[in-house]
Amino acid sequence: MTTISSLFRFLSCRDHVDYAIIVIALSSVLWYLWLYAKSKRQPHPLPPGPRGLPIIGNLPFLKPELHTYFQGLAKEHGPIFKLWLGSKLAIVVSSSEVAREILRTNDVIFANHDVPAVALINTYGGIDIAWSPYGPRWRMLRKLCVNRILSNVRLDSSAGLRRGETRRTVRYLADLARAGSQVNLGEQIFLMILNVVTQMLWGATVEEEEREIVGAEFLELVQEMNDLLMVPNISDFFPALSRFDLHGLAKHMRGLAQKLDRLFDRVINQRLGMDKGSEGKGEDFLEVLLKIKDEEDGQTNLNMNDVKALLMVQTLRLHTVAPLLIPHRPSETTVVGGFTIPKDSKVFINVWAIHRNPNAWQNPLEFDPNRFLDKSYDFNGNDFNYIPFGAGRRICVGMAMGERIVLYNIATLLHSFDWKLPQGERMEVEEKFGIALKLKNPLLTTPVLRLSDPNLYL
Repeated sequence: MTTISSLFRFLSCRDHVDYAIIVIALSSVLWYLWLYAKSKRQPHPLPPGPRGLPIIGNLPFLKPELHTYFQGLAKEHGPIFKLWLGSKLAIVVSSSEVAREILRTNDVIFANHDVPAVALINTYGGIDIAWSPYGPRWRMLRKLCVNRILSNVRLDSSAGLRRGETRRTVRYLADLARAGSQVNLGEQIFLMILNVVTQMLWGATVEEEEREIVGAEFLELVQEMNDLLMVPNISDFFPALSRFDLHGLAKHMRGLAQKLDRLFDRVINQRLGMDKGSEGKGEDFLEVLLKIKDEEDGQTNLNMNDVKALLMVQTLRLHTVAPLLIPHRPSETTVVGGFTIPKDSKVFINVWAIHRNPNAWQNPLEFDPNRFLDKSYDFNGNDFNYIPFGAGRRICVGMAMGERIVLYNIATLLHSFDWKLPQGERMEVEEKFGIALKLKNPLLTTPVLRLSDPNLYL
């Protein structure tokens, strides 16, 4: 017992991190060999995949644009293949048939998400609806979001908050149009939607003068957190090394999370300090959450951290164009597409590739809205050739909100302005991979007033 205690003290010292890495690397090799030998004894083998290197697997060969890289590997290895990301086994799915097996036939087994190490920090230990493991607590949070926070009635009641923020953006763009100034359209749309969402979160709580300060601080924190989530983290590839935080990402995220927590405390305390007479502006999400927290019905056991986590997840779900969805993690070993998918592997659904399958879509790379007139596509995950919000139990809970916000705001921008590119330039649509797909090069364009009555821009 003394020897074991000494070993753990030895490994916990920063001076001996190198030795710890060697020991854990050797353990990873032994684990890999054991898993490989075990898979050989299974009636169904592991999926095929490209060869990797010892210990680090396929990590050195990954390319920045993962969605297109995975699409290329699927052409070589088939619609389901494996990669070794360090000691983590990743399974990539690139066909609607296999996606259906995972998200419908084996929905319960794949109902958990694979949580990045740093995501546990900025979501209060992963207690939000995005990262919570499937079970009674997750079902309670899901029911709460669907029936109370993001119901059609609740979204309709907050339409005034959304409309007011959108009109504010139109006034700002109208001033730029009169001055002939260029706009980074992607950035402006992001800011507009973020402002609309924060208006829905606490627009009836934070006073006008403070709202811009809170919004700017919130935007900066959200952008930093999203950037941090995209940084490759050795703790995700070698979970046994996560305690050492070798890249310092956990420490960085912890600092951002503390700032966010203080911001939430500020807003929540302001709401708690409001008297009944100041609530005439309508209910925002924060007020609804605080009311639910105070209910004693035995079904919605929320504490203040739950309230903050739910506020956070509504903002992070701005990024609806996720090319690989949130990776799933099977709760038990199962068989999909004739191959063994081990428990706790990391399963990517390459929606980007599925939406470009020439067997399902005629001329898939052409922008042709008319294709949707021939068939009733929806966002509900029923047709696995078209699952922008995912499918099954983990389908995006913010679907209805996203549809209302995006359609209304895009329609408003197109109705209010014509948009001109700089002379001699063409619109580039090359993508940049991330939590959400973005244009590789910013779209700089000049808004031009198209409504004859200037009062319509007030």
